[in-house]
Amino acid sequence: MRRRGVTVLLGALLTTLLSIGVLAAPIPYVVLGPGPTVNTLGTSDGKEVIQVSGRETSASAGQLRLTTVGVQPEVKLRSAIQAWFSDDEAVVPRELVYPPGESREQVEERNAQDFEVSQTSAETAALVELGFPVQVVVKTVAADGPASGRLRPGDVVTSVDGQPLPAASRLTEIIRGRPAGTTFTVGYTREGAASTVRIASREQDGRPRIGIEIDQQQPHPFTLSIDLDDIGGPSAGLMFALGIVDKLTPADLTGGKVVAGTGTIDDSGRVGPIGGIAQKLVGAKSAGATAFLVPADNCAEAVRNPQPGLPLIRVATLDDALTALEKLRTGAEPTRC
Repeated sequence: MRRRGVTVLLGALLTTLLSIGVLAAPIPYVVLGPGPTVNTLGTSDGKEVIQVSGRETSASAGQLRLTTVGVQPEVKLRSAIQAWFSDDEAVVPRELVYPPGESREQVEERNAQDFEVSQTSAETAALVELGFPVQVVVKTVAADGPASGRLRPGDVVTSVDGQPLPAASRLTEIIRGRPAGTTFTVGYTREGAASTVRIASREQDGRPRIGIEIDQQQPHPFTLSIDLDDIGGPSAGLMFALGIVDKLTPADLTGGKVVAGTGTIDDSGRVGPIGGIAQKLVGAKSAGATAFLVPADNCAEAVRNPQPGLPLIRVATLDDALTALEKLRTGAEPTRC
């Protein structure tokens, strides 16, 4: 009788709320749910997602699916209550997705920019894996700067204090990581000849600098592009990089399997964490994935939100992901979360 009484009271309360329209009122929350998944080895809207010209590509029997999160931006109490009791959705404060002071349009514009950066970094990391290293090229040399008379436009900077430069950002990190006045041994090539020079940094605009402007280049004898609309954010980077490697090598990385995943990627191939892992796992399972590549920093959350029959594979780098795919192909056990 007690349980029945509580049920009656709750029913009466909900009826009252409905009668005054409370459940139809907007609230400061958004609902996150599984978004679409896309096979980076396939097509979208009739176009290849990864497009290559000037080099032969291979076809894969399997799929490498990026995963996304769908956001319901305008939520009413009724929808929030339904989502709260759903295993596939999450209700979060609106400010976590749309920060105060930013319009929805501004957030979407930033997400679009992050998506473009993720594509560029995916291409860079994949091309390095394929044997096309990054070149850090001197664009200009300040006439009154520390590098004046030591470096020239067109020089390719190869190392600083013996540390290789996998990306242009690494040169900046090294210089700014030491106090102004530090003397660095800079390795470079000029017209094919390798040499070194010692340059002391100098403070400018509050930061240590050596007085050069640099550019990042990655010469390769073919053109490569990614064509995919209506997706934002940086979390597709890993799956784009894997798709590029798959298309430009003879091997079928998937071994005919449907593998889904997520994760940001930087120019050096490091995989970073993302949001909405629980919803992405649901989307991957619905798309028929048989394994999911999880950024190492998302493993704990992924383990708390498992999908039956969907192994969670831990990856921290592009090399980790390639190793995991090789093990899946050969029947070995990859590293799990």
